[in-house]
Amino acid sequence: MKISTEIINDAIEFRRELHKNPELSTEEFETSRRIQQQLDQLGIPYTAGYAGTGVLGVIKGKHPGKIVGLRADIDALPIQEISGEPFSSEKNGVMHACGHDAHTSMLVATARVLLERTDEINGTILLIFQPAEELSPEGGSQRMMDDGVFDQYTPDVLIGQHVWPGLPAGQFGVMAGPIMGNSDKFFLRIKGSGGHASMPQDTVDAIIVANQVVSSLQTIVSRNADPMEPAVVTVGRFEGGTKHNVIAETVEIEGTIRTQSDKMKKLAKERFFEIVQNVTSAMGAEVDIEFYDGYPATVNTEKWADQLHETVFKLYGEKALPKVNPSLAGEDFSRFLQNYPGVYYWLGSSVGENQKPLHNPAFRFNEEAIPYGVEVMSQAAIDTLNTLKDI
Repeated sequence: MKISTEIINDAIEFRRELHKNPELSTEEFETSRRIQQQLDQLGIPYTAGYAGTGVLGVIKGKHPGKIVGLRADIDALPIQEISGEPFSSEKNGVMHACGHDAHTSMLVATARVLLERTDEINGTILLIFQPAEELSPEGGSQRMMDDGVFDQYTPDVLIGQHVWPGLPAGQFGVMAGPIMGNSDKFFLRIKGSGGHASMPQDTVDAIIVANQVVSSLQTIVSRNADPMEPAVVTVGRFEGGTKHNVIAETVEIEGTIRTQSDKMKKLAKERFFEIVQNVTSAMGAEVDIEFYDGYPATVNTEKWADQLHETVFKLYGEKALPKVNPSLAGEDFSRFLQNYPGVYYWLGSSVGENQKPLHNPAFRFNEEAIPYGVEVMSQAAIDTLNTLKDI
């Protein structure tokens, strides 16, 4: 079924409206209001307030059957936009730099398409608008489930879509098994003994200790991990010292550990604590450690990944399904998939050679991807329900 130009144009307009008015995790009140307004206009029944600002819309087909849920995340990031788009963020220091504005508008457009195809729907389709996806390690998905988002309608399969600047519009990243990684984070406060720069013998230089900790942490990947097991240790913040002639008393370090398998996560976490404690102790310093188990790996159910692959193949052929590798980025959809079968996939959205990555202040989304995203998500919901009918 060809999607009307009106639906696509309205999706672009709604996406730009959301892009100009981004809201941070747990603060998506106006975004939630706008979503509810869209559902009201479409006559789609919904409930709201899950995880604070989450919304659940319900579309019932003309035939009985199972339940499929479609998810879009709705929050933005604390980033000052420099993309140059004419519809750039109007909120200082907040930006949709991860495509959640596009996810939200495409799910609304998908709902419009499904309303036109209720005679093809064998069962019920849930429209899940999830807040706080960026709020790792807490996230919004578990809170939505805790708040009873699926109490009345329990999904048999969940489907999630994410824009992907590493692929051109018209291509999709689909795979069974892990597609996104475990995303844990840590905070260290290393405490030495400061003093005059000319008399290091009377001090424990927190900067020197912290440097050794950072260097040693890299051995987790280079010398402890199986080279065939994906893992990354990144220190994203290193802050210490007060003046050129003062040996630092304290240093603060923040970072993240990304892994794909639970086995590698366990090894990395154990080695992290051993390295930090032993290096600081050996150098005469103390350390406070905060470690946060973040989002688990996003693991696709093989059956539903295969089903999604078949849907894309029938629509666009093999050229739309390049071979892709998993990412170690984190994704809160993972907690949904720990409770329900499903599939999470990537929607190609590159603007070309000037494309910046997700979470970059100059990130741009190629709106030519919107028809592909709407068509695949709507067709995937129908195809999945048809398959469930025969199980």
